[in-house]
Amino acid sequence: MPNTHKKLFLIIGAPGSGKTTDAELIAKENENITHYSTGDVLREEVALGSERGLELDTYMSKGNIVPIDMVMETIINSIKKSPTEVILIDGFPRSVEQMNTLDSYLEKEDSISLLHVIEIEVSEKTARDRVLGRSRGKDDNSEVFDNRIKLYLKPLPSIKAFYGLKKMLVVISGEGSLEIIVKELHEFIQSKI
Repeated sequence: MPNTHKKLFLIIGAPGSGKTTDAELIAKENENITHYSTGDVLREEVALGSERGLELDTYMSKGNIVPIDMVMETIINSIKKSPTEVILIDGFPRSVEQMNTLDSYLEKEDSISLLHVIEIEVSEKTARDRVLGRSRGKDDNSEVFDNRIKLYLKPLPSIKAFYGLKKMLVVISGEGSLEIIVKELHEFIQSKI
């Protein structure tokens, strides 16, 4: 049913907040929800070794923000091709520019509605302990973490203010156990769809 109206939830949080794991678990338990991680969508492109993938890698390997047009194209294509009506995207927006670009795109796009932006809130210490403890790849070292957390925190007040004014922002604590966080997030999403 690719032509149905898409209901979008954005899940933001610091590196290590658990946003990707939370969203994955919710999508796994619900066949009517699809999850896309911005990072995964972009990493898949890198793994393909395509021209765009190689270009993406020059940004991502340093923990830097990928140019807006490359990100938007990838995300919007994913939403439109999604097999379900409800879509969770985590790790987006990561900048005021991404937020504004998405907003102006959604104003013109009748087939996609942004319902809520959910922040999974964790302390910087929790985020650091989790990221440096998982060591998945070359982006999991202290220096790159410092860069990533700085990039995440800098635009956060503007992003929260923007979606707060639109009455779309919800903050959920990411400090507790995975079960509790997923349950709270799941209940909130179900109550809105």
